[in-house]
Amino acid sequence: MKEVDVNLLTADHDRHNLAYIDKACAMGRINDETAAYLKRIYADGMRSYREVFHVLGKCFGAPKTAVTEYDPVTDSSVNKPIKISDINPLSSYLVNHRLDADPMRNQFFTSGASHKIDLSVSSIVTVIVAAQKDIERALDKVTGKYYNFFIEDVISAVSRVILESDLYQHIKEIEKKIRTRFAEKYVTDAAEEVLSILGQNDDCLVVRIVRELDKVKKPYLYLNDVWRVKCLFDLIPQARTFIERLNIMMPERVLTVRDKFYDIGNPRNYRDSKVIINIGTPDCVIPMEIICQVRTFFEFERKTHDYYALIRENPNMENAKIEKELAEFMENGIREYNLMICRCLDDLFDRVGWNILYSRAGDVTLFEGFPRECKLYYPSNMLDTILNKLDVSVKNEIFHVTNSSSKLDLTQQIAIFRFMARFIMVSALPRASAGKNIPGDGLATRLFNFVMNEVYRYYKK
Repeated sequence: MKEVDVNLLTADHDRHNLAYIDKACAMGRINDETAAYLKRIYADGMRSYREVFHVLGKCFGAPKTAVTEYDPVTDSSVNKPIKISDINPLSSYLVNHRLDADPMRNQFFTSGASHKIDLSVSSIVTVIVAAQKDIERALDKVTGKYYNFFIEDVISAVSRVILESDLYQHIKEIEKKIRTRFAEKYVTDAAEEVLSILGQNDDCLVVRIVRELDKVKKPYLYLNDVWRVKCLFDLIPQARTFIERLNIMMPERVLTVRDKFYDIGNPRNYRDSKVIINIGTPDCVIPMEIICQVRTFFEFERKTHDYYALIRENPNMENAKIEKELAEFMENGIREYNLMICRCLDDLFDRVGWNILYSRAGDVTLFEGFPRECKLYYPSNMLDTILNKLDVSVKNEIFHVTNSSSKLDLTQQIAIFRFMARFIMVSALPRASAGKNIPGDGLATRLFNFVMNEVYRYYKK
């Protein structure tokens, strides 16, 4: 396919999208304000798509493998290399990059026969560049799921003010009227509609209501994934290094960062990190969603698509059973990932003696700078609490290094186990339920279970 054909194809698709938005607006499904936002995002697909690749190239450099097509239905790469001139917003692609700033580089490996070295953790990042979100599905979200978020936020904002006024006795009636009015037509000017419902002449109350409603996020502003990318890393610290790199390299582009790797409150037990960046201009924001996920967890998540499809198709069904099944299934993904972290920890323990032997002036350096400090880890008071408990266990010889090249004093022992515990805390996924210890009685396994049980106890206080 020639490049000009791709450009013509994309331009034709742009026209289809804009016409669909105009039709939805004419039918009253959306208003002018929402239509203008959607047109901004869908106006020039090829320009936005090129900007997506520009951002990836700036962050990662040149691809390390050929770019291939990606099948979003099966969540797998299609063994069909494509040329740069073939890339367009209508198809999904997969490409592998290397994270040059990887804080884990060359730390985890196994030695096979004939001096063969196999990397247990790689610096390679698999990047899945999704096609432009279908305009029909985007509109369904804006007028459905996101509009429902908007209504609930409006009611919450109004209720906060009403509860402190003379109208508090009528709050249920007011909430019902708001739901009815907002269900009758799609609106985004919440203040105008709410004030017409209340019919208030109290200037003080009006000002407070308007001030609260101005903070409510418009439904179309939830639509951040028309342009989206998923980055798969082997370990969490790699993902967080990438996010910090984004913040350093292009701070003016980063709109929001949501880190949920440690989130044990999600009912579906889902873990990832999400960054929204601007691929437009400061005056014309076009959001792009970058989802960062660990590779092991992704292999489980991709198998849950049938669950999500069932929920989407039956929004009013009883979802409690499905939510529970999803949470249990994803818990298996957490366990599989943590097993890998435990194996990595065992590899580190095997090399502790050598590291001490090679340390400078007898100091325990332990791969100095690994893993490096990051702003996205646990709160400092939690780290201090767990490390202090660990110190007591080391003093009582519950944990004791036996493979060192020379005799270790207590200070050195504590330094070693603090280092190992810190690696666990920055790399492992906290469990959402108790009684999920990694089986085994080795030093690495016992330390891993100790730290993760303390993490669980901290969050369940």
